Amino acid sequence: MNISFADISLAKPGALAVLVTEGASPRGAAADLDGKTGGALKRAMKAAGFSGKAGSVLEVIGTRGVAAGRILLVGLGKSADLSAAGMEKAGGELIGRIEKTKETSLSIVLDGISAAKLPAGEAAARIAFGARLRAYRFDKYKTKKKTDESKAGLKSLTVMTRAAASARKDYATLSKIADGMFLTRELVNEPPNVLFPGEFAKRARALSKLGVKVEVLGEAQMKKLGMGALLGVGHGSQHESHLVVMRWTGGKAGEKPVAFVGKGVCFDTGGISLKPPAGMEDMKGDMGGAACVTGLMHALAARKAKVNAVGVIGLVENMPDGKAQRPGDIVTSMSGQTIEIINTDAEGRLVLADALWYTQNRFKPKFMVDLATLTGAIMVALGKEYAGLFSNNDKLSKQLSEAGEAESEKVWRMPMGAAYDKQIDSQFADMKNTGGRDGGSITAAQFLERFVNKTTWAHLDIAGTAMASPKTAINQSWGSGWGVRLLNRLVADHYEA
Repeated sequence: MNISFADISLAKPGALAVLVTEGASPRGAAADLDGKTGGALKRAMKAAGFSGKAGSVLEVIGTRGVAAGRILLVGLGKSADLSAAGMEKAGGELIGRIEKTKETSLSIVLDGISAAKLPAGEAAARIAFGARLRAYRFDKYKTKKKTDESKAGLKSLTVMTRAAASARKDYATLSKIADGMFLTRELVNEPPNVLFPGEFAKRARALSKLGVKVEVLGEAQMKKLGMGALLGVGHGSQHESHLVVMRWTGGKAGEKPVAFVGKGVCFDTGGISLKPPAGMEDMKGDMGGAACVTGLMHALAARKAKVNAVGVIGLVENMPDGKAQRPGDIVTSMSGQTIEIINTDAEGRLVLADALWYTQNRFKPKFMVDLATLTGAIMVALGKEYAGLFSNNDKLSKQLSEAGEAESEKVWRMPMGAAYDKQIDSQFADMKNTGGRDGGSITAAQFLERFVNKTTWAHLDIAGTAMASPKTAINQSWGSGWGVRLLNRLVADHYEA
């Protein structure tokens, strides 16, 4: 779908959508359109009881005097409540509606609407952003791609505004973020027989085209580094494990980077502690944290962010096999700390243990944020609306919470403390890899904290948000792309030069 911005014109054929606020008479282009139709729009609004409430749509078949064959009046709610998120939602809902028709062209008119906190250019860009996010499809493996929803083949979207130049500038940045989100969605959606650790690493290498320096460590290199925790997870797989390091240097030379670390279990059977078969197919998404970090690095590099950033992802496959690690095994992590394996299905924290230690030891970052589809317990606590936030730093936690609110990728800070830490003490090793059922997401975070030293750190448990999350106006994909917007906003607001 081609997206463009233009000055306002009512002469374009195809479908025409006009955005209106609640309780207001048609103004600007809406008033002009009503005049051209001989007052048909006002009459239709009155007959349908359409008042412009948020999410409401009134469809009118094109009438004499206008080129459009289909006119949609889209309610935005009250002017005082207009927001970037609301504009994105409106754009997404319009795409969802128009895709069910045979229209190939859609024009959205933004005129006669004012919002003190949302300039017209940004409002138009956000509408286009929401529309593009909604239009994403993952159907590469369907032999009959022309499903009922895609038959229409919407080819072009034009957002009409008197601030077209400003909208183009704002959208240029948003489109790069969308590209990063789409990469994340793509990785999470891929089947595990296609996206095994080596293939994931290959796709991460493609970021070098954007100026990202990419290193891929194999098992021999990780063994030399002492990464026994990460390597233990992949013992049962025929696919080699990898650690991928992605570096973007858009900031000042010598300045400490910000760092993002992702769990990349490309498929998780649970290992010897085998998962129940029902729903196991969803475990292709257990690399959602690594996918987010990869998509974020794409977005930062594509928009040429003025920051030094490091992305580190541990890529493994957790399979049952004669060589797989067992409950009762003890492994030695890169930090030198030993770990008793209680449950081989608590594997993501083992991958992150070595990835976090490597990152803080090599790069001495300003902070580390790790992302992982780590525990089912976080969904019991928060459902699929929030990701769990665990941190050793109040300032970073506040920044993440604010970024999440701004980008509609919300996080909820969870408790940590010494009392929980006792649950992962082991009688045979320095620690065990699970603290039992109670406070499962918290004890997982307590485990990770043992591998960050005194580095400012936050852990995001995204088990409920990265995959199979609720469908929204701007996302109909199984893999949501969650986290790219949140972390891009964190960087943009607080860490760019």
